Amino acid sequence: MALPGYSMATLEQFTQREIGVSPWTTVDQRRIDEFADCTGDRQWIHVDVDRARRESPFGGTIAHGYLTLSLAASLAIEAGVIPADAAAALNYGLDRVRFIAPVKAGARVRNRVVLLAAEGKPQGRVLITLQNTIEIDGETKPALIAESLALLTVGASH
Repeated sequence: MALPGYSMATLEQFTQREIGVSPWTTVDQRRIDEFADCTGDRQWIHVDVDRARRESPFGGTIAHGYLTLSLAASLAIEAGVIPADAAAALNYGLDRVRFIAPVKAGARVRNRVVLLAAEGKPQGRVLITLQNTIEIDGETKPALIAESLALLTVGASH
């Protein structure tokens, strides 16, 4: 849900404010296995359910840290960080990432997003810095906190 008045022209007015919170999404074993297939990271703590139940300190499998990090972008979009009048948002990088707590298979996560900075660039583009806090349903510690950068481009009127 977009904040009232939130647009490409007013981004700087929203710095240091929470822009939104995404809906919850489930990180199930299927998603973890698909990520392992895509990346080749098949470490047992992620994909061997029986062994993880027996040997893992978490009582079962956990999501890859980079899987959790990869959810930040789509969940930030769902949280409303891209103004309606932006034509596109391009991933520009990460400044700081901290993995704080594991995401157990079957857990639900969401992204709480704060706009840290908005820097005007040539051709009406704006570089935004976001603080992404991936929260785990029912847990006190977040899965991760990451500062991400996105380059927004101005679009034609909708």
